[in-house]
Amino acid sequence: MKKGCLLIAALVSFFCAQAAPATWTPNKRLTWSSGDSKYPAIAVSSSGILHLVWHDNSPGNPEIFYRKSIDGGVTWTSSQRLSWTPAYSSSPSIIVDSSHRIHVVWHDYPQGDSEICYRSSTDGGSTWTAMKRLTWSSGETDAPAIASDSFGYLYVVWADSTPGNWEIYCRKSTDGGGTWGAAKRITWTTGDSFDPAVAVDPSLYLHVAWWSDQPGNPTIYYKMSTNGAASWTAAQRLSWSSGGSYNPDIAVDSSGHLQVVWHDYTPGFPEIFQRKSMDAGATWTTRKRLSWTSSYSMDPAVAAGPSATLYVVWYDTTPGNNEIYYVRSTNGGVTWEAAQRLTSTASDSENPDVVIDPSGFVHVVWDDETPGNPEIYYKRGN
Repeated sequence: MKKGCLLIAALVSFFCAQAAPATWTPNKRLTWSSGDSKYPAIAVSSSGILHLVWHDNSPGNPEIFYRKSIDGGVTWTSSQRLSWTPAYSSSPSIIVDSSHRIHVVWHDYPQGDSEICYRSSTDGGSTWTAMKRLTWSSGETDAPAIASDSFGYLYVVWADSTPGNWEIYCRKSTDGGGTWGAAKRITWTTGDSFDPAVAVDPSLYLHVAWWSDQPGNPTIYYKMSTNGAASWTAAQRLSWSSGGSYNPDIAVDSSGHLQVVWHDYTPGFPEIFQRKSMDAGATWTTRKRLSWTSSYSMDPAVAAGPSATLYVVWYDTTPGNNEIYYVRSTNGGVTWEAAQRLTSTASDSENPDVVIDPSGFVHVVWDDETPGNPEIYYKRGN
């Protein structure tokens, strides 16, 4: 075969091997409220049912609300209110365990100070347990995140200012949220430790990432537990930057590898970065920069799906207002496609979250101020 023919054949083979570009449904508005609907969090069950929570201040103060979709995001149930407290309920996190029980945590002010609260549903969101308070601290608590392992054990992490600075704490439930073990402090730093993210791998190892300003500027750190949060490895530093590193998120991919993303100010303005561990957090790849935009890229969320697929979403100020962007990897984060703009709206789109269902469809939620006040929106990609 002539060299030209060989080159053409190689190019055809290369492009045929590439994954097809993602295609997306139109934006779907999920809330119509008189107040602000913000900070959505989404989870998916092993049967593909989508579960969504957010906070809405229409009642006069922010409260937690819930919806679900049983048909891949085509239709959604009506909104249910999950919190009924006299003050600020916000920062919800949601997970569906291996028995299809739904678990939601958020930070609230049940008695005047900020605490972590919890509710669960065993019937697909039709009814919910009474609100359970998970913390009784003399300081403030914030930024809860929840994960579940294959046994249905639950792990909640959060930041607590009780020691005089913000530190990361953890609680565990082995009975589906009925009872909880004592709160365990997992960081001891001279600065603040905040915004923890948590995941569990197939070996039941527990992984937590957060940012701390102990070195002088905010930096991403990581810890791991091999015994269900009874003890923890020493903290590992994942970012070394001249700017601040914030807002980490963590996921476990289809090969059991860890994927951590965050935004970092080192380029002079925030951009999205990623690192990967293929040995349960013992070692990490060099960091990869995922966004190369002309303005701020912030608050990433990462999701892992079947066949080594990863999606990272964030909001970006490049268009002049805040819009949602994403990148995709089809090989477990070895390489990444170019960043794509997901929304084009008249006002700010922020606070995205993302999941990938068992069929490989990707689901993104965010809040958007286009209607005049923030409302929750949704898109599905293939």
